[in-house]
Amino acid sequence: MQGPRVAADGGRPLRIALLSYRSKPHCGGQGVYVRHLSRELANLGHQVEVLSGPPYPNLDAGVGLTHLPSLDLYRDEDPFRVPWPSEFRTWVDALEFGIMCTAGFPEPLTFSLRAYQELKTRDVLPDVIHDNQTLGYGMLLMQRAGMPIIANVHHPITVDKQLDLAASPWRKKPSKLRWYGFLAMQKRVIQRMPTLVTVSENSFVDIVRDFEVDAAKMRVIPVGVEHEVFVPPSLPRVPGRIVATASADHPLKGIVPLLEAAAKLRTERDIEVVIVGKAQEGGAAAKTIERLGLEDTVRFMTGLPEQELVDVFGSANVGVVPSLYEGFSLPAIELMSCATPLVCTTAGALPEVVGDAALTVPPGDTEALAAALKRVIDDDAFAAELGQRGRDRVMKHYTWPSVARQTAQWYRDYLGETVPHPFQED
Repeated sequence: MQGPRVAADGGRPLRIALLSYRSKPHCGGQGVYVRHLSRELANLGHQVEVLSGPPYPNLDAGVGLTHLPSLDLYRDEDPFRVPWPSEFRTWVDALEFGIMCTAGFPEPLTFSLRAYQELKTRDVLPDVIHDNQTLGYGMLLMQRAGMPIIANVHHPITVDKQLDLAASPWRKKPSKLRWYGFLAMQKRVIQRMPTLVTVSENSFVDIVRDFEVDAAKMRVIPVGVEHEVFVPPSLPRVPGRIVATASADHPLKGIVPLLEAAAKLRTERDIEVVIVGKAQEGGAAAKTIERLGLEDTVRFMTGLPEQELVDVFGSANVGVVPSLYEGFSLPAIELMSCATPLVCTTAGALPEVVGDAALTVPPGDTEALAAALKRVIDDDAFAAELGQRGRDRVMKHYTWPSVARQTAQWYRDYLGETVPHPFQED
């Protein structure tokens, strides 16, 4: 007769529900996070289900996916669309459309309500419900119903709000304030969660300050990278190619200072700037490219499958993260995993994440950024050393199996479960 099943950490296998209000598969942190964390938790022996709104994630074998359809009002091909009347199924759909029509961002609230409605119908609840920064009022309904809900906060969007407002003309500030109205809800939900995880010490400090959270109920678990996929290239790097990522045309990502630095570099040497992301028509990046005459120097690539993204990162002479703030930076560790020499700013958590494996400059400093990029492009030996440091740092700190083990321990601590021989991190 077989005994009870045991997970790889020596405890019982847990039933885990991972919630993500949108999970874009190949760019944006949420889809990447839920895919790889769910796979590695399943590899530890846990039963994992992802509940997601559109766009839905690509998940690996052994992980369940429950679709929670929304009106998908922000789809790439038709943002801020007006749905057909036949698309409205419930009062939550009407709420979603109504909030969008008043310039708000409804998805965290409406997804949380749909997730609550789904879970309350179940005869058997998960052992733990892990919310991936939705932080909507539906989480409080789950809590009131006795569901085991806990959450992670990748970074406080309060910083996005500050930078976005600072970059906006006065006539647009009221609509920006309305867009960020969901932050008041998130603050209330965060304060009521029994335990929280964030991804860096920098985010830890900012969340405690901006959301007035008890630091004792928070811990830090970093994000990982798929180190067996994001590998050093087998082909030579393209001389003068600068690669950056920007999943949104947003001041926070620092694309304008990067373009200005590229304009300076272009006067002295042949360069090419590849930005993995999409520039909004009439947005700050498009206007800067036109102003500086960079149309033949800069190109955007979007919707890349994972292997193509790896190939682009591996082709770079230098990778750059020019952000004005980062709570962690998945692109930084993906570039480092490819042994791509990295230049980044000192904004937010970036110094903590990259350590000595990048050349760092102050955020928004065009001159310093241009000088750092020039140094890496001109010094092959230094570039190779920097790239190897990045790869070594990833292998030591940022693998998904390590992240999953730490996350599973967080679950067990919340549940009050101990295991005979818990994993010891290096």
